[in-house]
Amino acid sequence: MIDGVKVKKLKVIPDTRGRLMEILRADDDMFIKFGQVYMTTARPGIVKAWHYHKLQHDSFTCVCGKMRLGLYDGRKDSKTFGEVMDFEISLDNPMVVQIPPGVYHGFKCISDEEAVVINTITIPYDPNKPDEYRADPYDNDIDYDWSK
Repeated sequence: MIDGVKVKKLKVIPDTRGRLMEILRADDDMFIKFGQVYMTTARPGIVKAWHYHKLQHDSFTCVCGKMRLGLYDGRKDSKTFGEVMDFEISLDNPMVVQIPPGVYHGFKCISDEEAVVINTITIPYDPNKPDEYRADPYDNDIDYDWSK
């Protein structure tokens, strides 16, 4: 497990009208602070990777379709430097994965339908000073295979 990464299994509660799933609560052990919640999507087979943040924590879950979330610890001072983690997240395998600053992350839609991802971040996005640092999805030093 990459140092600082937290995983919370989620519970989908169905009834005759549909489903409910709590993702992140202010009284959760993994809750840090609220900055912003946003939705992003990827079409089938599309990879959105790699990036990391210096300040913000991300908390990812997938609410439609299926995503493969990849993590890489790029923090040279971390006891888990160089480690890779991999998660498949969907309503059939519901979880929220919290990613600390300095950990590269990205995802791929691995379903036949568009994957819809909800991310709760600790710092609001500032387009004038984005806390986002990128690497190419394929041409990099990260030992991760998106083709799987």
